[in-house]
Amino acid sequence: MSGFLINADDMEAIATGGAFLGTGGGGDPYIGKLMAQAAIAEYGPVTVIDVEDVADDALCVPVCMMGAPTVMVEKLPNGQEAREALAQLEAFLGRKADALICVEAGGLNSTIPFAVASATGLPLIDGDGMGRAFPEIQMVSFTMQDVSATPMVIADEKGNSSVLNTISNVWTERLARVQTVQMGGSALVALYPMSGLQVKKSILRNTLSLIREIGQTIASEKASRRNPAEALIRRLDGKRLMTGRVVDIERRTEGGFARGTATLKGMDQDEGSTFKVHFQNEFLIALNDRDEMLAVTPDLICALDADGGLPVTTEQLRFGLAVTLIGLPCDPQWRSEAGVDLVGPGYFGYAQTYVPLEELPNGN
Repeated sequence: MSGFLINADDMEAIATGGAFLGTGGGGDPYIGKLMAQAAIAEYGPVTVIDVEDVADDALCVPVCMMGAPTVMVEKLPNGQEAREALAQLEAFLGRKADALICVEAGGLNSTIPFAVASATGLPLIDGDGMGRAFPEIQMVSFTMQDVSATPMVIADEKGNSSVLNTISNVWTERLARVQTVQMGGSALVALYPMSGLQVKKSILRNTLSLIREIGQTIASEKASRRNPAEALIRRLDGKRLMTGRVVDIERRTEGGFARGTATLKGMDQDEGSTFKVHFQNEFLIALNDRDEMLAVTPDLICALDADGGLPVTTEQLRFGLAVTLIGLPCDPQWRSEAGVDLVGPGYFGYAQTYVPLEELPNGN
């Protein structure tokens, strides 16, 4: 069986890489890193396995946080919710899980599964359902392969939990979102229980290896006193969208999401230009001062602190912060008609039509 072990020290790179690939969303990576490190210190390292090593009849379950990332900064999980959600789902299904899955490659949700995997002794599959982060439950590659999000268990830090069974993954999002809001804006969930065969058909492969590599690249570049932006652009076939300083930030928590717009004044080679980036938990669309798209969902918009070189999440955006926005091409699954319908700009209410990153203009 191929695979590799993840120790507590490895979580630094994984949290950093997940924060970058998470396009500003997925929750605070610092919280998830601490949860995973504490679990590994108590229970031992996590085995990450290749999806081809999963038996076709295995039961595989994603575990993740649901809600507004801004809430998680103040309403910390107690560490038991995700394990409780998994245990209740196993009880409902009448069998134990054989492997765990990251639902997205972003921040908290790229690290929480490591905490649960360590505590349960279950392996974690090298892959996820997004290749980035998206704000809604149905926005995963599993949906495109007709995998049901339910039965799903949702649990909070107070001990409340419930089991959902729905007629579609969109209805799962609607009903679970209401419960998440009532639970204080964030909760932990176990959902999309699927067979190993379904995982092989639907998962976006090797993204856990990728986020670890991204985190290692960022650490290496910073150690060499270089901003990681150029190294990441080369490695990930991306492009620099702009570098600027936040001059205005409008943010609100609404319907279980952190929504808003940041306005940035260009600096360095972008001096004299202004830019806007809109987000709903994640960065979704970047525009220049002529309202031309620089990048748009489902392609990735990733932010790095222009001074420190670390990833910036949407809840960390603040007046005066200098950031470099980097555009990355999304997984080919998302560029299909079904993918754009599920996570393209039209779904989020933008008037723009999806155009691949490589066909859009440069920043200024």
